[in-house]
Formats: sequence, structure tokens, C-alpha cells
Amino acid sequence: MTSRTPNTAIEAPALGIGFYTAPEAARLLRMPARTINRWLGGYAFTADGHQRRMPPLWTPELPANDQHLELGFRDLIELRFVQAFVREQVDLRVIRRCLETAREAVQDPRPFSTRRFKTDGRTIFLESLKADGESEVIDLTRGQYVIRAVIEQTFRDLDIEGDVVTRWRPFQGRDTIVIDPRRAFGQPIAAGTGVPTVALADAVRAEGTVERVARLYEIPVAVVRDAMRFEASLQAA
Repeated sequence: MTSRTPNTAIEAPALGIGFYTAPEAARLLRMPARTINRWLGGYAFTADGHQRRMPPLWTPELPANDQHLELGFRDLIELRFVQAFVREQVDLRVIRRCLETAREAVQDPRPFSTRRFKTDGRTIFLESLKADGESEVIDLTRGQYVIRAVIEQTFRDLDIEGDVVTRWRPFQGRDTIVIDPRRAFGQPIAAGTGVPTVALADAVRAEGTVERVARLYEIPVAVVRDAMRFEASLQAA
């Protein structure tokens, strides 16, 4: 992901929020950008001969720019949860309804990326299914296991401060590489120095050795290696 330098008033809120286009978010989440555009931009479809529109799962943190989605860090984390539930074959209708219930319970428009969801998410999810009769589209016995497993796994590499997720450790949960919306506009960076991982990987290709890049940036060799492996994993996804 290339570095961004905001130069308009519209982009100013990205300070501390993070800033990602749909393709940039797709790269980090290892999912199609088209899916992100559908989930957060809504889409039209035909049913019973009538044109209908499915609304977005939620409104992104940053305003749309020329009809292109621009997402914040917490949008990224919410998408990660939705993606994890979908991978476990939870119907998107169920996820949509549970998002609505969780917003009310947590009192936050992005409930999946909150401390409260980490502790009470399973209960909120299952209660919303029972209350709305959605148990018909999900096996509640399996659902209890799936919901607990997704929450435990997805929060494993997330850091929480106060009531919300503030950092993601995207490379095997290691502390060396972080995504922090307060640093480098949410680009993946070497935690200790803030150098973007893409810059370190590019430098290794240019300089020829990890050791030389480590000396140039005054970063431990292990961190440069992690940055290279992380970038390679994004390319391979």
C-alpha cells in the first residue's frame, strides 16, 4: 500500500482515524474489493420483477469521495469480523440483523470493534437471532461455537484501549508489525520506528540484503524480515 499525504480539508479527519480505499482495504483483508464495495456501498438487485436496493451494512467513517469508498481503521476491523463470520457460513442477513442489535446494545455504530463485543458478543449475537426468529437460517448449536470461535480468534491480534480497538498486529499477531490509525494514516508499519512495511520490502529488493536495510533504517534485522514476510503474504493472498 502506497503512502498517502492528505492535501484537502476532506482528508484531514484521517488523522487518528486511518485512511483506506476499497482496494487498499481489500489488500489488507485479503478479500475482493468488489465485496467491500457491495457491503459498504450497497447494491441494486431485482426481485419479483422489481428493482430493489440493498443498503450498506453501515456508513464508513470517512465521506465518499467522487463515489469511491474511503474507509477508516474501525471500518477495516468491522469488515474483518464480517468476513470471518461469512467464512464460517453465517448468512449475511443474520450478520446484518446482529449488527443492528449490537449497535443498540453497545451504543456504538461499529460494535464489532469494541471491548463490549469482545466480552458480550456471543450473547448479543444469539439473543438477536432468537428474538427475530433468525434461528431458522442458522443452527443455533453450531452458531454458539462459530460465534465464540470467531470472536476469540479475531480479537487475538487486536489491541484495545478504553472501549475500542486501537491497533491490529496483522503479521501472525507479532508486535513487530502494527496497523495503528494514529500512525502513518493506518499503513502497516514497523512498530518501533513507524517505517511502512512496503518501504522496507522495497528497500530490500533495491539494496539486496536484509542486513543492509536494517543498518540503513537502524531497525533490527528480525523486524525487516517480518516486514518482508508480511508484504509477501499480502502478495500471495
